[in-house]
Amino acid sequence: MNESFETLMQAATDVARVAGDLALRHFGDVLAPEAKHDGSPVTIADREAERAAREWIESRYPGDGVVGEEFGESRPGAARRWFIDPVDGTRTFVRGVPMWATLIGVVEVDRVIAGAAYFPALRETAAAGEGCGAWWNGSRCKVSAVSNLSEAALLTTDARFPRAPSRRVAWERLADLAGVSRTWGDAYGYLLVATGRAEAMTDPQLQPWDAAPFQVLIEEAGGVFTDWRGRPTVFGGDAIATNLALADLVRAALAPRP
Repeated sequence: MNESFETLMQAATDVARVAGDLALRHFGDVLAPEAKHDGSPVTIADREAERAAREWIESRYPGDGVVGEEFGESRPGAARRWFIDPVDGTRTFVRGVPMWATLIGVVEVDRVIAGAAYFPALRETAAAGEGCGAWWNGSRCKVSAVSNLSEAALLTTDARFPRAPSRRVAWERLADLAGVSRTWGDAYGYLLVATGRAEAMTDPQLQPWDAAPFQVLIEEAGGVFTDWRGRPTVFGGDAIATNLALADLVRAALAPRP
């Protein structure tokens, strides 16, 4: 495992494009989603894209572990693991809305060291590796410098917070002070923060593959990525991504209260 972070960043980009382009073949089709055990939908596009990603990774990094949303974990004892979300935003996908993504994160122990987010229907790609910077469509990207909440765009996936209703009040209080609050959520919200088009994105509940590339992408773009308790991790079960200027304010406002 002597690959550089830059090499792993490029590899994550390559596999995201392979899987994402396969999923794109089904985009716009009339699909019949199935409900998984947690109630979330899955389609043939999710499964085919993940299979393609797994085959790509296993043919090139046979000693690494793979963790995917649809087919679980292989080689759980591996020192390095690849996290796959083949179609982040399946509900968006089946409605014909283009803001879905294929996500790849490369993790050593519990730290994301490289990753990529590919939005096939929008032809946008973001990627980062530790110390390599954050890249959007081939150019360096960075978070915004907005420091006033009244000028900020705050994003979340679903403002109803259906799986974490106790957090809705905190979000609403914060969003009321913002210049703009929107539900341009799922992966696209994190992309907007990393590219300076929004100042904060949050999810009150998510899995590691939902956030797979975004810790390293947001940090390399000059921002802050944590869970709701302020820990820099994709394994906290929730996430807050912000620019640097508003990081403390947003986290203080959303922090759990006694």
